[in-house]
Amino acid sequence: MTYVVTDNCIKCKYMDCIEVCPVDCFYEGENMLVIHPDECIDCGVCEPECPADAIKPDTEPGLEKWLELNTEYASKWPNITAKKDPPGDAKEFDGVEDKLEKYFSAEPGTGD
Repeated sequence: MTYVVTDNCIKCKYMDCIEVCPVDCFYEGENMLVIHPDECIDCGVCEPECPADAIKPDTEPGLEKWLELNTEYASKWPNITAKKDPPGDAKEFDGVEDKLEKYFSAEPGTGD
């Protein structure tokens, strides 16, 4: 099992999860984070820290595409180990549906 970042992180990107991760398995895209499934130790401390409720265990049904997306972009995006400020409009995008199709950016973030 691993944890995955799902669509509600897109354009929210709060980063509270990064501070508690003991193995630094988060990677930063332009407008979301992903978890590297081979680095995640399944401790689960990140899940309750996410204000957008965007982190889920991959054992939940229907998360296969998110496991694939996290796997793909964790190998392309830079590692991030320190929390940054969320986007100024993060609250406006919290809970918006279909964010993957509407807003996802494959561009990398800046990382640490």
